[in-house]
Amino acid sequence: MELDQLEILQAPYGQNLLRRATAMRSAGHSDLRAGELLRRDHPAALVAAALTLVDLRERARAKFDRADEMMFTRPGLEQASSQPMAAHRARRFSGSAATADLCTGIGGDLIFLAGAGGAGHRGPVTAVDVDQVHSRIAVHNAGVYGVASRVTAMVGDVRETDLGGFEAVFADPARRTGGRRLGSGRSEPPLSWCLGLADRVPSVAIKAAPGLAHELVPDGWEVEFVADGRDLKEAVLWSPAWATARRRATVLPGRHELVATAGPPVETRAPGRYLIDPNPAVTRAGLVEDLARDLGAWKIDPQIAFLATDAEVQTPFGRTLQVHASLPWRESTIAAELRRLDVGSVDIRRRGLAGEVDRARRAFRLTGTRRATVAMTRVDGRPWALICVD
Repeated sequence: MELDQLEILQAPYGQNLLRRATAMRSAGHSDLRAGELLRRDHPAALVAAALTLVDLRERARAKFDRADEMMFTRPGLEQASSQPMAAHRARRFSGSAATADLCTGIGGDLIFLAGAGGAGHRGPVTAVDVDQVHSRIAVHNAGVYGVASRVTAMVGDVRETDLGGFEAVFADPARRTGGRRLGSGRSEPPLSWCLGLADRVPSVAIKAAPGLAHELVPDGWEVEFVADGRDLKEAVLWSPAWATARRRATVLPGRHELVATAGPPVETRAPGRYLIDPNPAVTRAGLVEDLARDLGAWKIDPQIAFLATDAEVQTPFGRTLQVHASLPWRESTIAAELRRLDVGSVDIRRRGLAGEVDRARRAFRLTGTRRATVAMTRVDGRPWALICVD
């Protein structure tokens, strides 16, 4: 979207165009047909921008509850934090005065840093982004959530921003450029530059990819891995002024948090009556043994993240599955057991065992009526299967 198109779409003329485009989409018109009709009254380039925005608003409903009023670009939406993620993160900013939001994008975090929904600190936030269109969009989106009065927007390179007078900084460096994803661990500005912000402002939070390597986290910093349900979304680095743990796993909704604690090693035993499949945030944070100690569980292999118990437990940090069969990994034997259990479809969870999941699923040739989860794993170093029927 170009800046002049954004300005028109924000004006009454453009708002009318967006309403018509939205109504046509709701009525089932294809973009081709809607474009043909709208171009009778509006310039072609503006119609294309409007139809793109309508599409992006539909996609954005999975991230924002006011998406139908917001403005987006495609790369801006792809990189934006979702409402639950941004609101969770902003809570740690409460009590801060002036805050800088660097690499603001379309304002997913800005909205909540500025206090929407009771998150953030309700103080002034300066939003800095090199893209003028994104800067305008961020202010618009802050207005949708009623917090634009607390926002000041600046267009420019974040590396040239004067951070004097700020008490806190949030940085969301771009992991895409020119429509392409940067390589693993790369961002713009680089993570090393973002980490250096703590030399200028004590309280710093940096959004990173969930695949962030632990060795990139400096001493004294906290790394938080955040999942929405079982979907691991992102990692956040918290500077020493904010760090309260070395590693943290957070599961939303509900803000369930698990941190590393001292304790004895977790024993390894044969599988029990129940299998616990830890949340990806727990495994990425390296907190599987901490979870095991909390639940009174044990490991089924020294190197595998699956846990076991003989009593059913409920935890937000993992799925608990009842084990109906525990046997060495041999496809013919497993297929026979699945047929005996009347299983027709399987979710194969592979950990620590090589093999193609789709090929194994096809080899089972199932026709039953029940669903099952099959853990494709190792027990005491041996290839193993655990069959858990829903």
